Amino acid sequence: MNPLVAPESAARAAHTALSVNLNKIALVRNTRHLGIPSVTRAATLVLEAGAQGITVHPRPDERHIRGQDVTDLAALLQAWPQVEFNIEGNPFHNLMDVIRAVRPHQATFVPDSVGQFTSDHGWNLPADLERLRPVVEETRALGVRVSLFMDPVPAMMAQARALGADRVELYTEGYARAFGTPEQDAVLAMYARTAEAALAVGLGVNAGHDLNEQNLEAFLKAVPGVDEVSIGHALVADALEYGLPETTRRYLGAIARAGRAGPGSHAGRA
Repeated sequence: MNPLVAPESAARAAHTALSVNLNKIALVRNTRHLGIPSVTRAATLVLEAGAQGITVHPRPDERHIRGQDVTDLAALLQAWPQVEFNIEGNPFHNLMDVIRAVRPHQATFVPDSVGQFTSDHGWNLPADLERLRPVVEETRALGVRVSLFMDPVPAMMAQARALGADRVELYTEGYARAFGTPEQDAVLAMYARTAEAALAVGLGVNAGHDLNEQNLEAFLKAVPGVDEVSIGHALVADALEYGLPETTRRYLGAIARAGRAGPGSHAGRA
């Protein structure tokens, strides 16, 4: 049994972990045959800067993260036992083979189609419930926490829990689009209600997609009990200007300003 996998409880931790998605590092690497930039080196830099997790989304076409990257990261993280490895993808494509081989701390199931440009919707419950049930059960039996990528729909949270999920990852593109507009407060309220519904049935809450340094603080202040944010595209883009270590510290700073920094975390600049 993976030591980082534990039953979720209604009493949520008071901090939010930053899990850095390395897909865009791999995407740049794959444009040449030189092995640079290195995915494992990028992981080392963000972890040394204080990130608490690493996320990858290996797709069937391997256009960014490849199978060897997953293996190499799993080996690297043996030296970082406090760091969580989150592997996301569609369990009906290639993901289950990866989960069986690596047994990460968390598997995030995402309903992407083959070749999809980027994730753009969550699971539809109860329509997807019966086909998800066997892969949820198998993954949990492997000692891997299961998180379902979900739209902010409060009524679906009880169904996700009944399915056997440990957490949900709230798909946050809708919030990112509304950030800074007159719709921001109403959209945030829907995410907050969804998180409250998840917590009420014992689900943990993660969040990801288009979160960035500017919109992260407001999200975490409004949405209760977020255990983890998974951020890749914006963080890697910012790293072109600030470098990976400083960018990681800046995102941790946004988490700290929201009052969600964990003990001993690198808070970054205020």
